Amino acid sequence: MLEAISEFYHLRPLAIFSVFILGFLVIILIQNIFFYKIYKDNAYLWYAIYALIIILDQTLVNTSFFYRLVLEKELSITYPLHVAFEWSYNSAYLIFVLFKNKTAEKVKNIVKYLAYLLVLFFVLDIVFDLRLVAKGFLFILVPALIILSIYIYYYLFRMKTPVKYYIIIGSLAFSIFSILALVGSRFGNSSSFGAWSFFYIGVFIENIFFSLGLAKKQSLILAERNESQEKLIEQFKVNEALKNTINERLENEVKDKTSEIISLNKLAEEERIKQLELAFEKEIAELKVSSLQSQMNPHFIFNSLNSIKLNIIKNKKENAVYYLNKFSKLIRNILTISREKEVSLQDEIDTLELYISIENLRFKNSIAFSKNIDKSINLETIKIPPLILQPFIENAIWHGLSAKKGLKKLGFSVYKTSENCIEISIEDNGIGRKKAFEFQQKKLIQKKSIGLKLTEERLSIFSNINATNHKIIFEDLEDNNREMGTRVIIKICKD
Repeated sequence: MLEAISEFYHLRPLAIFSVFILGFLVIILIQNIFFYKIYKDNAYLWYAIYALIIILDQTLVNTSFFYRLVLEKELSITYPLHVAFEWSYNSAYLIFVLFKNKTAEKVKNIVKYLAYLLVLFFVLDIVFDLRLVAKGFLFILVPALIILSIYIYYYLFRMKTPVKYYIIIGSLAFSIFSILALVGSRFGNSSSFGAWSFFYIGVFIENIFFSLGLAKKQSLILAERNESQEKLIEQFKVNEALKNTINERLENEVKDKTSEIISLNKLAEEERIKQLELAFEKEIAELKVSSLQSQMNPHFIFNSLNSIKLNIIKNKKENAVYYLNKFSKLIRNILTISREKEVSLQDEIDTLELYISIENLRFKNSIAFSKNIDKSINLETIKIPPLILQPFIENAIWHGLSAKKGLKKLGFSVYKTSENCIEISIEDNGIGRKKAFEFQQKKLIQKKSIGLKLTEERLSIFSNINATNHKIIFEDLEDNNREMGTRVIIKICKD
């Protein structure tokens, strides 16, 4: 056996170069499979397929030469299978280059149809020996490859990435040497030293530059990921600083107001004391909502940033930037309206929609949110305390929908019941209040929510100051004694 192999390399010295190329391609194949498993980028998969087909093709070619030169036999299937391999790895190469281009779907379809045609020709050649694969390669695939190559270079030159230069140089080298190899094989001896030398040189140069290009691509991805993480960390630091500032301001205000009440208790004027107590209650209510916001911010910010970070880790950069923008806008809105005594219902709804979109990210966008606003209502003229509706939305999501299996629905409606009254409805199809209470009792650590209690106190103070009436109604939605969710109705009427 060793003598036969030695004789083969003596009769065909170029086979030594072929073995070197095969070893190099095996390394490229393993490297791209490794990158595909790590980064889940199908471009690596197509390049691995491209390298694998060339390896199979050259193994077939060397086997055919071994049979012909050493064993003096002919493999009848060699030529159509060799041309089929040429057809296949050129198609895989085109898909690899155009994989990330959304405008190249037509080109990919052309490659797919060429592959179908190859299978048909190959079967016909096996059955009837019509040499259709060879003819199709020369008169169909080669012209198609020339046209598609022109499009590829046009697309590559339009790319705004340094990676394109590696692909362009590698593609040009492969194209030039492949043309020389094709000319040498078609108009000379197909087994000549020159034809196969040109092919091997082209494959070697192309794979060198493509490997460098893929390495450059990974370095760019890593740089972008690091940059996004740095921006995320910087934004978190800014938000943390804002939270600390608000907490410090709240502590100082509470101390000042407490001292003021102590001094006012010494006054004998009962009316004056009542007025000051009313003002104090109003200020305390505003401080409570600010305190509630500062309590909400730490865990809400942490969980939201974790969800955004997860998108970055999974290389979903567009999703991460999209939700980071929404998150920043929500924080700005909260900091802005927390300084106001009242806001318009339109501003409150805008803030709620931002909050719901961020919370929905953590539920993998499984919550179907719907909004129904009576067109006859001017939302800008209706004033309410800031963030008065957020606790109801939070309860609906975390106590009603979080444990819900299947479709999760959250509805928000605003409608008139009379000339001076409106109703705000928040409805979910969650597990219901009874089951939510049972789940809460089973937890080892039970936290008492103060959000709804503070909301009722703030609405009472707001109604007293602005001469309005309000009412909060909780309704359990049932169907044949089966809990189907919860509806909360907030009625607001002018006196």
